[in-house]
Amino acid sequence: MNNYEAEFSNLVRAFRKRHMGKGPRQIKTTFCKNWAICEMEGNLSPVEKFISGYSEGKQMLRSARTEMVKDMYKKNHPVEMEELLGAKFVDLFVDIDIEKDFGMSIFVFDENLEEKLAKK
Repeated sequence: MNNYEAEFSNLVRAFRKRHMGKGPRQIKTTFCKNWAICEMEGNLSPVEKFISGYSEGKQMLRSARTEMVKDMYKKNHPVEMEELLGAKFVDLFVDIDIEKDFGMSIFVFDENLEEKLAKK
């Protein structure tokens, strides 16, 4: 993982910890075109793991961990990420597999990050 990918992963972890109380245990970031793709393991808190033992709980957690996370980024613009990459944050796509405790977030920026960061 190059320095930009590692630093972006650290920013995602810190952002989620600050706004949700807990960040993922492990994050791997890959830049592809204008996307920063984050694979995240260890997202759920002990209470969320308990709730996921019930079928209604799984659906509730999935909704919270997708829609609410997207809303969190809309309300708390990720300025630190923009500063690191020198690009504007445009959108976010989020999904999580509750049973595997594995999530994906795709951050969309207004520039081709892959090309831009390869030159540095």
